[in-house]
Amino acid sequence: MHLLTSPDWSEMFAFSVPPLETVIRGSLMYWFIFVLLRIAGRRDIGSLGVADMLVLVLIADAAQNGMAGDYVSVIDGMLLVATIVGWTVLIDRAVYSIPALSRALAIDHICLVRDGTLMRRNLRREAITEEELMSELRLQGIDRLALVRRAYIEADGNISVLRAHGAGGAAKGR
Repeated sequence: MHLLTSPDWSEMFAFSVPPLETVIRGSLMYWFIFVLLRIAGRRDIGSLGVADMLVLVLIADAAQNGMAGDYVSVIDGMLLVATIVGWTVLIDRAVYSIPALSRALAIDHICLVRDGTLMRRNLRREAITEEELMSELRLQGIDRLALVRRAYIEADGNISVLRAHGAGGAAKGR
């Protein structure tokens, strides 16, 4: 569109791609990236959950395409964003309402230390070195594994620690 010409209002608010195709494409990309991020794990994501990051990336891309004119119509971008947000809301509600889905779709915590003993297999699975774990424990005021009853990597990537009995209260953070 040239700067001196008036916009084509009918084209701006009409679908340029069939709506069902936009919903299907958005759904396919959502599930593809969701599964991909579940397989990749949660290392270095910090306090931003995988689903949160996925939604932000997809919405940013979908909104950018709608705003920049890669779609002929703004409504195409709006429908794609609504599809992505719709899946997020639907999954959150389903995981809350149906416990079996929670086990399949939600990431659970993984034990890294049990009664002062490193769970090396779980450390390898999460690609966390012993030095990285000890650094996290030191940040929480723990300098020896013997002081740890349990340490978990949580769904959001934080490490939570339950101190051994007589070693003080619980600490949390990453």
